[in-house]
Order: sequence, then structure tokens, then C-alpha cells
Amino acid sequence: MSRKPSSIDVAKAAGVSQSMVSRAFTSGSSINDGKRAFILAKAKELGYRPNIMARSMITNKSKIIGFVFGYLENQYYPLALEKLSREFQAKGYHSLMFFSDHQSSADEIVQEFLQYQVDAVILASVSLSPDWIDACQSFSVPVVLFNRAIDSDDVTSVTSTNYEGGKKVAHYLVQTGHQTISYISGFTGSSTNKDRERGLVDGLQENGLEPFSIERGDYCQKQARKATLALFSKDKKHTPDALFVASDHMAFAVIDTLRYELNLKVPEDVSVIGYDNVPLAAAPAYSLTTMNQSIDEMVSITVKSVLDRIDVPTTPPEKIQITSDLVIRKSVKNVFTTK
Repeated sequence: MSRKPSSIDVAKAAGVSQSMVSRAFTSGSSINDGKRAFILAKAKELGYRPNIMARSMITNKSKIIGFVFGYLENQYYPLALEKLSREFQAKGYHSLMFFSDHQSSADEIVQEFLQYQVDAVILASVSLSPDWIDACQSFSVPVVLFNRAIDSDDVTSVTSTNYEGGKKVAHYLVQTGHQTISYISGFTGSSTNKDRERGLVDGLQENGLEPFSIERGDYCQKQARKATLALFSKDKKHTPDALFVASDHMAFAVIDTLRYELNLKVPEDVSVIGYDNVPLAAAPAYSLTTMNQSIDEMVSITVKSVLDRIDVPTTPPEKIQITSDLVIRKSVKNVFTTK
């Protein structure tokens, strides 16, 4: 065959319809495994390869999901990206990945995404202006925020119950006898940080306490170390007996700083609680008490939310919150039982 083989040629060779050939090359489509293998074998014999771009022009669907991540230093996000990509791949979608400054808007990147005719955009740890939310909607491109929310009813977000999580931390630390509790924050403008901080403050106030201090951590290990050193500097007469750290990623740096630079014991001298429950939190070196933010549940719900809105663009936006539970390990002491 001198010309480039087409899906019609494969269909004739396999004795099937052209639409079945298309399904054979689409992951997650409804086709018998044996029939798929037979069609793929015929396609290989003919030297046929599907033209994804041509198919997208016919269907008006690119089968591409655009991802914008602010940063991947936090273990939570590489895991989330891998799981999201795998779940979409199983549904026949491909991933297009971009990075943005986590403290700036994703507008320029989303503008570029729209040129690729992506079917949906997922934003994690970045923000999007109302103008670009409107632009995406005008192109029927759904936008879903992962582990972040904004003050808009026009976009779907999937987060954990961050405010309730902060409250649970406050109540647990008070119940275990702590009185001087500091918070090491994430990005001060992010919804996750605002909610965790507000939950902690409200939870402490319900027990007649105020935060000992609130230090800036920016979800960055380097900044978390600086905050820890500032809290426990030698000229300070009073220091906290417990630290709530806005992410496990920072909490590891906090614990290392306490132990190896300040010669303090965790939890004997200072208790530490994180947020996320990444795999390293369970390692004996840290045994970190932390709020569990179920990555599998968040990924599954995010994928469903995206696909629902691709299939039915009129599906209304929603703010989805997944319950967070406290995972108790060894980084918090019970003051009442150790006296």
C-alpha cells in the first residue's frame, strides 16, 4: 500500500466498523479484549497509526486534560499528579502539564492551554482570575481546582475540610495539655492556609486560648526552618510547647530543625502536628501526627467532576469538601500522662 493506511483500511481488513477501530485505539472504551487485540494486530500489519489531531477536529474533543501546578516540592502533589494522570489515562485521556508561579495567577498558561484545545483544566496550588474563568466557560472548557478554592461560584473546587481540620488540631492539642500553641502557615493568601489557620484560632478560642504566635512558612521547608529558629531563639524567655504546621512537607523541616539545630526533642520538648499525611509521615524517623487528606478520594472525585463537565457542559459548579481525620502517631506528647 503506497499511501498512508487509514482507519477505513483497518476496518476492512478486520471485518469491523470504522467506529470499532476507533474504540480499539481508545483506552477505557467498550470493546471486547480479544476483538481489540485482533484489530490492533491488523493495524500493525498495515502500518496504521491513529491521527489524534485529525480525530479531535472531527469530534471537537482533544482528549487532553491540562494541568497547572504551582510546585511539586510537597510530596502530596507529585503523588496527586501521578494518580490523576493514571486515572485519566485509563479513561482515554492524555495529560498536558504546565507549571506556574504558585503565588501568581495561572491566566497566561490557561490562555496557552486554550490554543491546544484542551477538554478541561485542573489547577493545583495556583489561582485563576474571574476573566479567565469566563473565558474557559465561553469555550466550554471546565475548570476544576484541586486542593484550592476561590471566592467564586463559577468554578468547581475539590478540597478537604481544612477549617474543621484546623479545629480538630486545636482541640487535640488542648486535650493533650498544651497551652502555648504556634502555627507555621502556608501561603498566606491561599484558601487552604486561611481555612486551616482560622480553624485553629477558632478551636483554641473555644477552649479559652489564643495562638502563641503565627509564623510564615509559605509551604517551603527553608522558610519553615527560619520560622522555627525564630520561635526558639536563645534570647526568648517564652517558647511554644506545640507547633501546628500547615503541611507535612514543612513539618519534616521543622522537626529536623528542632532536633539537629536546636537540640530539642520531639515530642518531649515540643509537640508537632502536620497536615496531608504523605507517606513519609509514617516513617519511624518522624512518626508525624497529622491531618489525613485522602489523596485517593480527592483524585477520584476530581476526575469524576472533570469528566461529568466534559460530558455535560451545563453541569453546575460545586464546592466539594472531603472530610479530614487526625492520624495520631508519636510527635505529640500527652502532657497529663508525662508529668
